[in-house]
Amino acid sequence: MDQKLWRKCVGFHGHSCPGLAIGYRACEAAIEKLGLRFSTDEELVCVTENDACGVDAVQVILGCTMGKGNLVYRGTGKMAFSFFDRRSGKSVRVLLKPIPDEMDRTDRQAYILQAPLEAVFAFSKPRFPLPPEARRFATVTCEICGEGAPEHKMRLQNGKKVCLDCFEEYARGF
Repeated sequence: MDQKLWRKCVGFHGHSCPGLAIGYRACEAAIEKLGLRFSTDEELVCVTENDACGVDAVQVILGCTMGKGNLVYRGTGKMAFSFFDRRSGKSVRVLLKPIPDEMDRTDRQAYILQAPLEAVFAFSKPRFPLPPEARRFATVTCEICGEGAPEHKMRLQNGKKVCLDCFEEYARGF
């Protein structure tokens, strides 16, 4: 384990915890399986199925961020990360295996950081295709609140262009 890199992750995240360890080891697995390196643009994409601590390690170790558009949130709640390498076309889904409940927080973190990757994670192909590269959208001004939002996040309501905050959802039945 690269102690310097672990400390960098802890510094970014704010504390050491089992969740951060999951992300750290998921990155190690992706690096091992796909031969990845830090992403300076969108050559590497991570689709995270959770919004937990481990995502911070993905940002630090592999350079996947929401701002660059190469960190995509897919809210299944599963402790899974799908990594795509645009250069090679390779991909892998890294899913945390169940960890024995009788472990306390310290033992759980130690297990995650020290056990063989195959004991900690299940590996498969991602269940969805590589997301397209990030796009730029024109900003449209909401006709109710006056705030701007990208055109793909706007709605038409009563003949007005409205943002998601001002849009009144209409649903009946099912």
